[in-house]
Amino acid sequence: MTSAGWYTLLVLAVGVERLVELRLSVRHARWALAHGGIEVGRGHYPPMVALHSGLLVACVAEVWLADRPFLPWLGWPMLALVVLAQALRWWCIATLGVRWNTRVVVVPGMPLVTAGPYRVLGHPNYVAVVVEGVALPLVHTAWVTALVFTVLNAWLLSVRIPCEEAALAGAAPA
Repeated sequence: MTSAGWYTLLVLAVGVERLVELRLSVRHARWALAHGGIEVGRGHYPPMVALHSGLLVACVAEVWLADRPFLPWLGWPMLALVVLAQALRWWCIATLGVRWNTRVVVVPGMPLVTAGPYRVLGHPNYVAVVVEGVALPLVHTAWVTALVFTVLNAWLLSVRIPCEEAALAGAAPA
């Protein structure tokens, strides 16, 4: 199999992982809403889903259509960053438990989480997203995808993080 074939399998694996996350997210959102959770930021959610789905499609499309090469000096370190980003994301999910989901849903009265990666980072899940958005395309030198995703994701996070901060401002301190 060619390196582009292996890369396609990697991106498909990340896509499967995203589907697992979405299933977990739906379950957690149902729990939160059943416990009085309030959802905010619905307007930016569809663009976020489109951007993250588009990242996976664009990664594969750019590699195949632009005949991007695998450069070991770049690809292997980027693959390591992709794995580390996944580990950080799942650490966030494990730390937040039923509070984690892909939407902004806050259950009033629940204390803020200050354990795990939240001890040192305000938004560690978004750190994972940023790292992955750069690293996954660059595993196989899909630099246009890395650049476009990074710019669009920066715009999205400039909306998402303040929305989340405002929603969490009403949460009780731990």
